[in-house]
Amino acid sequence: MKAGFASFVGKPNVGKSSIINAVMGKKVVIVSDKPQTTRNRINVIYTDQDSQIIFVDTPGLHKPIHRLGEYMVKAAVQALKNVDLLLFTIDAKEGFEKPEEYITELVNQSGTRVIGIINKVDLVKADRVTTLEEIFKEKVQNLVAVVRTSAVTGEGLSELLGVIKANIPESPQYYPEDMVTDRPLSFIAAELIREKIFHFTYEEVPHSTAVIVEEVKERPNGVIYIRATIYVERDSQKGIIIGQNGQMIKKIGEFARKDIEFLLDRKVYLELHVKVKKDWRNKDFIILNEIGMRDDIE
Repeated sequence: MKAGFASFVGKPNVGKSSIINAVMGKKVVIVSDKPQTTRNRINVIYTDQDSQIIFVDTPGLHKPIHRLGEYMVKAAVQALKNVDLLLFTIDAKEGFEKPEEYITELVNQSGTRVIGIINKVDLVKADRVTTLEEIFKEKVQNLVAVVRTSAVTGEGLSELLGVIKANIPESPQYYPEDMVTDRPLSFIAAELIREKIFHFTYEEVPHSTAVIVEEVKERPNGVIYIRATIYVERDSQKGIIIGQNGQMIKKIGEFARKDIEFLLDRKVYLELHVKVKKDWRNKDFIILNEIGMRDDIE
């Protein structure tokens, strides 16, 4: 048996979370076409007959503009430590830009073995990918392989698993076979609610929201009851989240509930509330603690 930790690293929106979901065959971590969707470091556990890979999904490395952003970047940098492999992921369309130069420095300083991942290869020509492979080999130290992937088409995912397995140590499993994440249901539910906010709202609204699950319990009829609060920074954002005649929050709740039910294979009753906490991303340590940002860097 082999088992090990493989930490994704890269700038926002290169498809790190999408690759994890594609490998797992289910939505375990949230995705959005908006950058900086992932806020926390999350362990996602892939287990098959001969190996267990713990994928560490991290926030994209970016220049922070508020305290929440600082915690996100620190969580991403922390994920470079104490892992067996770094999965340095780039977008095939964007290639190596200024953020990748900074990430390359961090990766090289870590001394950890690296698998380069060129994602979204379905969107570019083959010669473009070949050029990026050469750049990886030139710039990145401790590089063991470069893999071409597409989370959309599934291209390269089997190869990626094979390369990871070849480079993790012989070890007993760290987690039970049926466990897919080390985060509790309250965290996963909050993340799925937040994903729908990212999907259905625009501009500053999704980045200004935090979701805290206040209660999770199983009712006598077997239904899982979840009560959650969506925090925003301004009254105008609260109005957008609720929507005209409550239509927006109804839609957010309906789509989030379906995802939670699919993940649990259980009926779910989801109750949502919206509250205003002005400038919470800079000032409210209670919310930052509740959404797990401060724990991730301790």
